[in-house]
Amino acid sequence: MSRAMPTHFQQPLPDAYDNLSKEEIAARTASAKQALGDRLLILGHHYQRDDIIRFADLVGDSFKLAKLASEKKEAEYIVFCGVHFMAESADILSRPHQVVILPNLAAGCSMADMAVIEDVEACWRALQENVGDSVVPITYINSDAELKAFVGRSGGTVCTSSNAPAALRWAWGQKPRVLFFPDEHLGRNCSLRMGVGEDEMIVWDPLEPLGGNSHESVGRARIILWKGYCSVHMRFTTQQIEQARKRYPEVFVIVHPECRREVVDMADAFGSTEQIAKTVREAPSGSVIAVGTEINLVHRLAAQHPDKKIFCLNEMVCLCSTMYRIHPRYLAWVLDNLVEDRVVNRVQVPPAAAKWARVALDRMLSLV
Repeated sequence: MSRAMPTHFQQPLPDAYDNLSKEEIAARTASAKQALGDRLLILGHHYQRDDIIRFADLVGDSFKLAKLASEKKEAEYIVFCGVHFMAESADILSRPHQVVILPNLAAGCSMADMAVIEDVEACWRALQENVGDSVVPITYINSDAELKAFVGRSGGTVCTSSNAPAALRWAWGQKPRVLFFPDEHLGRNCSLRMGVGEDEMIVWDPLEPLGGNSHESVGRARIILWKGYCSVHMRFTTQQIEQARKRYPEVFVIVHPECRREVVDMADAFGSTEQIAKTVREAPSGSVIAVGTEINLVHRLAAQHPDKKIFCLNEMVCLCSTMYRIHPRYLAWVLDNLVEDRVVNRVQVPPAAAKWARVALDRMLSLV
């Protein structure tokens, strides 16, 4: 069984960028963006720092940005300030004349790395041997292009935290079982809310024979959950919710569905980053809202809504370290190169993988 993890090499920045002040970097980025005009589209994920978001033309979660990337036909360059799998998805959905760039190629995703193609294919073969052609694969968008291609070839779909319930509903309309990877918590939390019993779920550990399950439990399963997780959202606990409610009896708690089941169960609501932002935006003035997701988004929501008390459940910094690798220096560097008609850090999915990954992503975009 392969344990290889995807790696993406980022060349060191020229020394000149290390000596620039924060103000000089911002001025340089603004100048390059202005020079490129409509040829450039900068996409910013909610988890990016403010010094990046200030230059983004569009801001959103994975689903929203993937959809917007597929609709923007005029831009020649799409600079994706997110992580590697997001840039891959943008490349797959882009037009032939468009170039997708990731400012720092080392910006990956630890959750995405928890499912590699060799292990997923081994799981798929084992399931077919045990339950035949009765499984639909769903990959969370937090996965590499090879896995999206596998899903496309195998009759499945991609999903995001926004449309995971719709994807599950669609899949169960095709066949009685779903293989859901790489995040077990998103799959479990959505399935439970859809009426699936705990005895109808199993967790697949790629290090164990038959994923650590019996033949009987595989046969009973309606959903097979990959053993994967988000390191940020695993840091939220029920104790934090208890403390928030003790401190603010009127608090409304909303968390991301990548959190553990017990955290989601204790919260007042759960949802994607877009849904979290919408909940905060629509809450009455004076509301007290505790949020269980990445700290940059929570701080931004608090700044945007000073009439409400918005705070992170975890008082320690819950930072997505891979998102944080998109430093303003890297954004300035890629834009400077574009002004000089040089493309650096292009993300380009091989045609064979892109073909089937596009099938899976198109299915995702059709699900609401």
